[in-house]
Amino acid sequence: MSLPEAGKLVAALDATWPALTTHRQDGWVLRDGAGGGKRVSAASPMREDAPVEVAEDWMRARGQTPLFRLGAADSALDAVLTGRGYRLLDPTRIYAGDAETLARKPGHVQLFNIWPPLAIMRDIWAEGGIGAQRLAVMGRAGAPKTGFVARIEDRAAGVAFCALHEGIAMLHAIEVLPHMRRKGVGALIVQGAAWWAQTQGAHTLALAVTDANTGACALYERLGMQVCTRYHYRAGDEREGLQ
Repeated sequence: MSLPEAGKLVAALDATWPALTTHRQDGWVLRDGAGGGKRVSAASPMREDAPVEVAEDWMRARGQTPLFRLGAADSALDAVLTGRGYRLLDPTRIYAGDAETLARKPGHVQLFNIWPPLAIMRDIWAEGGIGAQRLAVMGRAGAPKTGFVARIEDRAAGVAFCALHEGIAMLHAIEVLPHMRRKGVGALIVQGAAWWAQTQGAHTLALAVTDANTGACALYERLGMQVCTRYHYRAGDEREGLQ
């Protein structure tokens, strides 16, 4: 099976990890993330000649530091923002793989899909810096969606969130407890999520991960996932306001 094109993967990323509100104006997609992080707060262009000032003014009016998400097709705007002093943040890859190939049915007590999340799931996310505002992002995502909690050594070891959009299951917020890492928890979550995704009609499992997370990137490649597209952020001066 051929994997989805970049545009469909980015659309699934946005649909399954949605901003509180999205506004389209003068060639921009403008987002109010309600404190849910860069992915739901960054402006992204719909065309190369989108005027930067429109997006800057919209974000500043809401107390946000100007923040842009740019892909491979946005090189001209990237150059403009670089020239205006915007700094590079979080080069990110979107990996994807055939759900059927990735899927492995988890053992009886290895992985549970649960929504809404249990307290232990919230606690593990919180330990990794995923708090109430990002949980609210998960709450806004449409069904089908679920949370996962992985268990090894008779205790909860890791969590993740997954939602579907047009046949693509997007895996978000993978968090493994520090003392449970390098024990196969990440692989268990990815393969188990692919198994669940198939039951919901998905043909593809995908996720986004920063280039800096080399351990996770190596895992996804060992599992047979492929880098299908990339994006990064350009951020303004933090002294302008709250991001």
